[in-house]
Amino acid sequence: MRQYKIIFSGPVGAGKTTAIKSLSDIDVVATEARATDKVKEIKENTTVAMDYGRINLDAETTVHLYGTPGQQRFDFMWEILAQGALGLVLLIDCSVSSVIDDIDTYLSAFSNFAKTNSVVIGLTRSDLLTASDHLIPWDAIYKKLEEDDLSIAIFEVDARNKDDMNTLLEALILSIDPLVS
Repeated sequence: MRQYKIIFSGPVGAGKTTAIKSLSDIDVVATEARATDKVKEIKENTTVAMDYGRINLDAETTVHLYGTPGQQRFDFMWEILAQGALGLVLLIDCSVSSVIDDIDTYLSAFSNFAKTNSVVIGLTRSDLLTASDHLIPWDAIYKKLEEDDLSIAIFEVDARNKDDMNTLLEALILSIDPLVS
């Protein structure tokens, strides 16, 4: 039996919990608490330890999905959850102006992990962009990855959309094990 552990990380509000809920074959175990700091301006509740879901790809393959808290004060959980993981789904809210900084923050935090494991990036919340907003800074993102000598697949996704999240997860799993069908 093949077992994969995948972690989902990224800033608060990027869609980690939502992505795991859209993918999981089981009810997601979530450790949400009422936001008490600046996060409450973004959302009412926030993950404080982890989210957990599971996908059974077939009778022989199970993918365990772990979502990290987005707040940096819980970054000790990032390292704990990364232990034994084979891949990282980094979700970034592209409707905010800090896209490049957010990518940099999380890729820096997971730099050792990214050197030996697969990573994909999902840009979320593009549905919130309007003509007056900034566009997704694709060139700046690719430049940042090139500067960091990283070859990472990037997708524009809706964390609520199971098909989008399946595409992102498939890309990650295929980069880990090309034999998975």
